[in-house]
Amino acid sequence: MAWESVAENLRRAEVFIALTKADLVVLPEMFATGFAADPERTAQTMDGPVVKWMQTVSQRYGHALAGSVIVRTERGFANRLLFVRPDGSLEWYDKHHLFSIGGEDERFVAGDSRRVVEWRGMRFLLTVCYDLRFPVWIRNRGDYDAILCVASWPAARREVWRTLLRARAIENQACVIGVNRTGSDPQCRYTGDSAIVDFRGDTLCEADDTEGIFAASLDRDALEHFRAKFPVWRDADDFRLL
Repeated sequence: MAWESVAENLRRAEVFIALTKADLVVLPEMFATGFAADPERTAQTMDGPVVKWMQTVSQRYGHALAGSVIVRTERGFANRLLFVRPDGSLEWYDKHHLFSIGGEDERFVAGDSRRVVEWRGMRFLLTVCYDLRFPVWIRNRGDYDAILCVASWPAARREVWRTLLRARAIENQACVIGVNRTGSDPQCRYTGDSAIVDFRGDTLCEADDTEGIFAASLDRDALEHFRAKFPVWRDADDFRLL
């Protein structure tokens, strides 16, 4: 990503989007700006240029499009994961777990609810970066088939990212799509390691630190067959978040 350069990042992203025939294209956390430390400079509104770009590009190429954007809301700045369909409709999830170690909780407001969206027969739980560390929040309640996680996960914790993607897939018997940024910004270096993991924890595809297009197919029928054949979910502890 080009640091805080919205126009350049949108231009780069569309180059890749135009090359794929995927049903769903997923971009990293804060794909239009990089992980901006000062949201005041880069925040968008829901009728601003980045959201309109996502709707236009989704319609132009016929893909659903997902990615996180800094959005100005009545409560403050939100790290908002948008899910846009080719018909222009959109749903979103505001990042719930804010990285207080880095002061994210001082600059952003946390979302207070989960969001599952449906597309082409698959139900996706929307999550952002740090959420991946919290299995209670992500716990499958029978309401989703795949976890979609966009991130700016630094190189220093590379193996944590790779491990948690597979752990969340195994414990929830769900596919996981983890999309992390590459390159560097004034704060961190990023190694990418984006991956698509199936419901057994097997890797369907995995990127390195090179930007590009990485794709795999998700099989809802195979997922349902596996859950029926190996119904771990039946023995799960019975509790819910208040």
